[in-house]
Amino acid sequence: MEKKVKIEELDPIKYGPLKGYFEGYRFYGPSSDTGYLMPAGYKELADNVLNMTARPDDVWVTGYPRSGTTLTQELVWQVANGCDYEKASKSPLMETIYVFRTYLYVYFRGEMSVNLIQSRVNGEVSEPVYTMDAVNEAPSPRFIKTHFPFSLLPSNLLDTTKVVYIARDPRDVVVSLYQFARRLMTIKTDFKTFWTLFFNDLVIYSPCLAHVKEAWQLRHHPNMEFIFYEDMIRDIPLYIKRVADFLDKKLTDDQIAELTEHLNIKNFRKNESVNPNWMNKSGNPDSEGFIRKGEAGGWREHFDEEMAAQAQRWISEHLAGSDLRFPDHTSQ
Repeated sequence: MEKKVKIEELDPIKYGPLKGYFEGYRFYGPSSDTGYLMPAGYKELADNVLNMTARPDDVWVTGYPRSGTTLTQELVWQVANGCDYEKASKSPLMETIYVFRTYLYVYFRGEMSVNLIQSRVNGEVSEPVYTMDAVNEAPSPRFIKTHFPFSLLPSNLLDTTKVVYIARDPRDVVVSLYQFARRLMTIKTDFKTFWTLFFNDLVIYSPCLAHVKEAWQLRHHPNMEFIFYEDMIRDIPLYIKRVADFLDKKLTDDQIAELTEHLNIKNFRKNESVNPNWMNKSGNPDSEGFIRKGEAGGWREHFDEEMAAQAQRWISEHLAGSDLRFPDHTSQ
């Protein structure tokens, strides 16, 4: 029997003052009292994703937006493909099958040349072209990246294929998300206003902490590799080895050293296959690029004292009863 995603309308009393900002948005989830804020186009995709067929040779990369999914995506692809930098350089990571302006897509290197995102930026494509059929018919092995929470993904996903989940301190996430939204010119607010939207779960794919907690509860599944972004950037060689073991791949010490250098944020930012110039030149010229600083703890430069205290209370309240804690290496 096909499963259905529950849809909850935004409460006009609670969200009335924001009328217009969330035109077409709804909360989608496994029940009427649990949901994630998604745009109108997701309605056409929701049930198809929930019921899609995962394959044993898929590799999925998941995480809340701006949590380090692009870096993780590159790490996973390179490990799975024996560190093939030549192939990677010929086909940008963003050449994808892209679905309904949401973040569920299949990415290949050297096998497909689909750049719908760039076409949209250049004004060449006005409507989405690809559908779930394209994802379902894509050749194996598929590398699938999504920002959907586990409750909106196939229920047998972890029993079928391997999933890498990347989590990051939500305070750094919101800073990065704000800069990205400014780049795309989808918001015209200041950061403090955007933070208010974020901690009230009024940013796409929110609530952020519920998203992470879903994955955290599944971290012991043998097909799940849960990674904290802060830990990964602190010791990239260790996490290359962890992902290699997870994917049953063997890398030499030289390959690990070379991939570590490849993933170093200074080099990653210059890598046009993951950080294309066309994206950084598009949109708001005053905002930061797609690949930014890649640091941990940078939120302190953006939060005033009131916001920092508010954020600490918000995190503590939402993590009460859970052993989930975000790493803090700033004092080490």
